[in-house]
Amino acid sequence: MLLVLGAAPHTVYGDGTGCATAHTERPNTPVEMGCPVEATQCGSVIGSVDSTRQATSEEGYGQQYLSRNPAEWDDVVARVRLDGPDTLVSAARQARRAQREWARVPAPVRGRVVSGFGRLVESNKEALASLVTREIGKPYTEALGEVQEIIDTCDYFVGEGRRLYGQTVPSEMPDKQLFTFRAPVGVAAVITAGNFPVAVPSWYLAPALVCGNAVVWKPAEYAAATARALAELAWRAGVPEGVLNLVYAEGEATFEGLSAALREGLVDKVGFTGSSRVGREIGELCGRHLQSPCLELGGKNPMVVAADADLDLAVEGALFSGWGTAGQRCTSLGNLIVHRDVHDEFVRRLDHALREATIGNPTQDVLYGPMLDRKFADRFEQALAETASHHRVLGSESTGRITDSNPRKGFRGDHSTGLYYHPVMVDGVRADDFLFRNEVFGPIVGVTTFETLDEAVELGNLPGYGLSAAVYTTDPGTAFRFREGINAGMVSANNSTSGAEAHLPFGGNGESGNGSRLSGMWVIDQFTRWQSLNWDFSGRLQKAQMDVGAVEPELDYRLPTELRGHR
Repeated sequence: MLLVLGAAPHTVYGDGTGCATAHTERPNTPVEMGCPVEATQCGSVIGSVDSTRQATSEEGYGQQYLSRNPAEWDDVVARVRLDGPDTLVSAARQARRAQREWARVPAPVRGRVVSGFGRLVESNKEALASLVTREIGKPYTEALGEVQEIIDTCDYFVGEGRRLYGQTVPSEMPDKQLFTFRAPVGVAAVITAGNFPVAVPSWYLAPALVCGNAVVWKPAEYAAATARALAELAWRAGVPEGVLNLVYAEGEATFEGLSAALREGLVDKVGFTGSSRVGREIGELCGRHLQSPCLELGGKNPMVVAADADLDLAVEGALFSGWGTAGQRCTSLGNLIVHRDVHDEFVRRLDHALREATIGNPTQDVLYGPMLDRKFADRFEQALAETASHHRVLGSESTGRITDSNPRKGFRGDHSTGLYYHPVMVDGVRADDFLFRNEVFGPIVGVTTFETLDEAVELGNLPGYGLSAAVYTTDPGTAFRFREGINAGMVSANNSTSGAEAHLPFGGNGESGNGSRLSGMWVIDQFTRWQSLNWDFSGRLQKAQMDVGAVEPELDYRLPTELRGHR
């Protein structure tokens, strides 16, 4: 079992028979395991798995970041050495050297490496999920689901190692054959957020590796230990030296390093999951180098509740979509758009469900736990200040941080130890409200009304995002018309705005992305380039469009009378 909670770098501990035994129902806490817990020391790993970067000559860099457990703020999960721009450039150089040999490995063999990665994750499922829960505060049941997403992704891409199909194309000339091939792009720089610290990186890593690319991965610093654990599993699965490099750096240093690596011609593809603002900057940077990045950005995801909707089902879907993971998913529900005829009843039921929902320690059975990190808590508090006199605030006894003086009924655990916040539903939002138009990334959902489906679709598209959307209706016609009109890349009927499957395209449009897609066969286009081969074995030069045999039709021919239909 891989245990990085208190491990030295690159250490794999035991076989599950010691104090680090796994529990399938909920994660073992350090106290329950009886093991001393020290923060993991995390540093960038470039090239060799056995040579963690210990020092840097970059002036002003090398400071330490403390990745804390947001449910127990005094618990330091990882001490992270943050490097400067030169480290990312060095990692890209190393990846460039390693990629050439990795690309020569037959694709089915590369697929077997990805298969081994998935099997190692499966063997360490409970341990990895426990670490996700500890480091970012995601409820353990959701963390298990996230780890399962890695396994599913690897299972899918094992087969892609045998299906990197090109085509054999007939030529317009004799004794000539045309072929197309998929070739790896080269070196991919992957930058990921921490709200899905293992699932989303796997969406990049598995296809990039099976397609023959090398990767420089910069994870979120507040999910540093989790990233290290995932990288360890990939290395142990047989990813060769230098093919996967792990870099820890802050945003500004990352951007500087990426700019330098692109100028030097070291990076051929950029994958970014994060905010729309940063995604726009990365898109501009890549455009200057004639590259198209893979951008998976934010969302203000609408859910339309039609007059004929099953309201109990819609309430269940809204509860999970809007407040699961404390609303800290890119696919979290942002705006509820409810038909006027059912608005009052729907809001009453959802308000009741939200007030009864259990909030608290993520190791227990809760709807959601803490905010991911202090910076997200601060931004959420700023967004709460946007509520206005025309709003009706529902969902809990209060708003803001849960404290002794501002308690939450039924809270599970000790609220004083972490970044816990009341769930908020804001009824009466208007189309020009800040809360309607902007992604908040916290446990808050706005409610507005509509009369016609066209109006609902217009409201759903208005914020300019286009990631995910849902409609609740018992009329198939409504579902299909909604699908046709909404700009989202992913649409659900009678289901959550959240939830991805490994064999479907994941991604958005507008402020949510540039049309690129992760997952399934569609992501292969992000990590390969098409190459054609023109093979002429005629023994002479045949010139396309010029030496082509022509068959001329008799264009002035008309059918005789006896073969015409009229008399």
